[in-house]
Amino acid sequence: MRAKPAAERASFPDVPGGAEIEEGRRLIRVSDDKGLSLAERIAHRFYRLTWRTPLHAVRLKGKFPLKLLAVPDDSIPGDVVAGQAIRAGYFLFRGMKQPIDTLDFETLALAPAFVDYIHSFRWLRDLSTVATREQGAPVAEAVMRKWLAAHAEKPSEPAWRADNAAWRLLYWTSQAPLILSSSDLVYRSLVLNCIARTARHLDQSADKAPVGLHRLVAWGGVVAASMLIPGGGPRKLFGEAGLRRAIDSAFHPDGGAISRSPLAQLDGIMLLAMLRSVYDVRREDMPRFIADALNRAVPALLGITHGDGGLGNWQGAGATDQAHVDAVVAATGVRARPLRQARDWGYQRLAAGNSVLLVDAAPPPVARLAAAGCASTGAIELSDGPHRLIVNCGGAALAGAYLPDDLAQGLRTTAAHSTLVLADSNSTAILPDGTLGKGVTEVELNRQELESGSRLELSHDGYVRRIGYVHRRLLMMSSDGREIRGEDMLLPAERRRKPAPTPFALRFHLAPGVEPTLTADAQGALLRIDMGALWQFRTGTGTIAIEDSLWIDGEGKPRACLQLVVSGQAEPGGISTGWLLKRVG
Repeated sequence: MRAKPAAERASFPDVPGGAEIEEGRRLIRVSDDKGLSLAERIAHRFYRLTWRTPLHAVRLKGKFPLKLLAVPDDSIPGDVVAGQAIRAGYFLFRGMKQPIDTLDFETLALAPAFVDYIHSFRWLRDLSTVATREQGAPVAEAVMRKWLAAHAEKPSEPAWRADNAAWRLLYWTSQAPLILSSSDLVYRSLVLNCIARTARHLDQSADKAPVGLHRLVAWGGVVAASMLIPGGGPRKLFGEAGLRRAIDSAFHPDGGAISRSPLAQLDGIMLLAMLRSVYDVRREDMPRFIADALNRAVPALLGITHGDGGLGNWQGAGATDQAHVDAVVAATGVRARPLRQARDWGYQRLAAGNSVLLVDAAPPPVARLAAAGCASTGAIELSDGPHRLIVNCGGAALAGAYLPDDLAQGLRTTAAHSTLVLADSNSTAILPDGTLGKGVTEVELNRQELESGSRLELSHDGYVRRIGYVHRRLLMMSSDGREIRGEDMLLPAERRRKPAPTPFALRFHLAPGVEPTLTADAQGALLRIDMGALWQFRTGTGTIAIEDSLWIDGEGKPRACLQLVVSGQAEPGGISTGWLLKRVG
């Protein structure tokens, strides 16, 4: 949470460590209960045995007073524009607006992602970033009362979906001054009762959440509740065991999210960082398995950042900016170098001089793990210092007012990525219902680090079954980063009939601000980066054309840009197309 003026803070010597806390926090903060007697430990064992019985729903009644034991610090800043919109009287999400005074939680007819934003109360962070407690509390309490009236007694989805419930518990507790500063004791009691009810709901639903980020968040909510609500000893044992399993199923061994989505990676790390704050505020040691998960996940995330510090456009993500990435990483307390080789996570990073080349070197995620999975195997992105040069369109997961659903689906295609497209078809099929179908099942990868630079060779079988060709891509970056050589080969697959002659297009989407100019022989182009360097592109096969393209930023806003398209025809015996990107000024 952002720092408050000194006039808004009060000192409380009786708080451990002599901490200064906000007056809004003083309303709900209490001292820790230290130690348990043998009788209490036996009682808590019985308490845990009631987890899946009818006693579960009533076990807090009369046993522990309803209160928060602490208010975790939220050090990650929110969205300033969204926060200012809330102060102005409406929610703003990817260009979509919902006036607060007409908000009806019974019939919340908005886009699913917008609905989740409101139900998860993630907007509390945005509000706290731009408002003091006195300014923000009336707005937050007004929305809170509406939500409680509609959902406190009637659990239903998506409001009570496990991941939304867990995020809500985390934001309710970390932003408690905004929702618990009221002098209305009935309202305060209702809020605290709903926090306890949310914890009980997560106890039963966390392990039923879909594997991946949803289940990770749900178990994170259980662990947070165990330390922020009285009587959480048994819940903590139960929750940490579940969280360990959720981490193992949400991240690959190299630290990357199983959905291969940078957005899921960022949210998973943010969840673990918020849990770290819970352990810190309760002055408890964070379990080693959480620290180990962060130590793997942070380098994997940094491995897909460009020279400007922002994320690349992979698997539905837009170009998330550096400030947000830095804030999430800082909240983890992990200092690490970017991961260069991530075979499970699926991204390869070649870096030298000012150049960073990112490569998608894995099959797309399993359909059930990624709603916006993309047919992007073999695609590349390239940046020169703070300037992006070659990009992917990205943004398929960011549909909203700026990005219609139909366009978002189109951004999942192979043609929306900087790679080879054969017969104007996807390397992995995208089915009418939006799920990923057959295509790439295997990627062969070989990487070498030499004195002269880095060499990466990969091939995939996405076109073998339908067309009969293997796509092999060779990439080499010089030791100073000023030269990237590539070769794209289409080879007839073994034990298949000879394929028919087939047209192909080799696409290089250019970042906004890159101005291409074709050379006189139509075999190359000069790429001038606005306020940046001059690069030259050359190819020895096919013809080059300049076509329109789109690039999606981190807010889901499309920006017009251009692309280089090298066209040719694959012959039955195969074909090889070489190309060069060289920094010339």
